[in-house]
Amino acid sequence: MFGPFALAVAALFTGAAIYVSWAEQPARLSLDDASMLAEWKPSYARGFQMQASLAVIGFILGALEWMVTGHVIWLAGGAALLANWPFTIFAIMPVNKKLEETPLERANEETRGLVERWGMLHGVRCGLGAFSLGLFLWASI
Repeated sequence: MFGPFALAVAALFTGAAIYVSWAEQPARLSLDDASMLAEWKPSYARGFQMQASLAVIGFILGALEWMVTGHVIWLAGGAALLANWPFTIFAIMPVNKKLEETPLERANEETRGLVERWGMLHGVRCGLGAFSLGLFLWASI
């Protein structure tokens, strides 16, 4: 009953993460330093709201399906989505904080390096999303 919704949420999360890594990140890196940072700041703020919500919703739906069916794979899939929270807090947030504190007029090669690092770290979110999606697909069959 909750499983198809958990699967859909994991697909949305994963698709959004892949879009950022595949399309948005390379596009922003093609800009000059100040423009790149100016694009990253609002993009990250909006993306964070969406992906953080999807991770929590996917976890809840996976946990509910586990409680209904007793199949622990649903809980594992939800946990994989929720793992984005501690990863973001401990690995990505230090980079985010530096980028958010950088005034646009002070953007430079160091800023570019931080945005590149952010992009590599964001790739882990793609992996966690895909892992969750795979677990939910497996649980569905």
